[in-house]
Amino acid sequence: MKLSRILLSALLISGMNFAYSTTPAAPTYAPVQGQAGKDVIWIPTPEGLIDKMLTAANVTHQDKVFDLGAGDGIIAITAARKYNAQSVGIEFNPDMAQFARRKVAEAGLNDKVRIITGDIFQEDFSSATVVTLYLMPHLNMKLRPTLLKMKPGTRIVSHAFTMGDWEPDETMSYRHSVGYFWVVPAQVEGAWVMNGMDGGPIRLNMSQSFQNIGGTLTRGGQTFAMLGARLRGDEVKFQFITPDRKVHAFSGRVDGRRLTGNVVSDYMHTPVEITRP
Repeated sequence: MKLSRILLSALLISGMNFAYSTTPAAPTYAPVQGQAGKDVIWIPTPEGLIDKMLTAANVTHQDKVFDLGAGDGIIAITAARKYNAQSVGIEFNPDMAQFARRKVAEAGLNDKVRIITGDIFQEDFSSATVVTLYLMPHLNMKLRPTLLKMKPGTRIVSHAFTMGDWEPDETMSYRHSVGYFWVVPAQVEGAWVMNGMDGGPIRLNMSQSFQNIGGTLTRGGQTFAMLGARLRGDEVKFQFITPDRKVHAFSGRVDGRRLTGNVVSDYMHTPVEITRP
């Protein structure tokens, strides 16, 4: 991944709807490590770390990978060549973008990789299932609200820099380089009502800080704690102990204003639906 204008400019991503020049890259142009960009300098991400980042994101042929700040195209090319994904790179520098297109053509991947010339803060990358970036910390923070609004389960990987107090789900390293991985969490904070269990509805009050969740459950005037709560993408898991000392384990998925799944208790599976009141 590249930390250049590449990075910065390309930073945000684009959807599959883009127009770009097909003019061959100037054969005499070649990027130089450390060259200045719009808001960053260009420093390539080591191939060993690229592999670890794409592996952490579990990239497959079903994914659409957007590289924010495509630079020479190495991340987009690697995602297509090694992981069979469709990939898009966004690069602000027209010369660099053309250079990356030449690399894509040399790799024989024109059918799987697209490089567009654009500003990552203006392009639409909402169709991405995986986003890769190598940006300065303040640019990560500027991008963070957009990333958090993406579809729950979207995977994000960043070379070198974090997302502030949004803790990574995983950290990886290669030699002296570090990468960070996140899964975009669903928004579950607030009041919910669980229906389907014997004894009547249970009211839930969930708290949330990114992927970290907790809360309480209330029924019949009695309140009990939500235990071991976990949120990964749109998947929610937690346990609770009712006043009769039975342990219940919920596992389900968020779909807008509904959470559907099962409660397991005494080896019984009870389908339940949790909805916003």
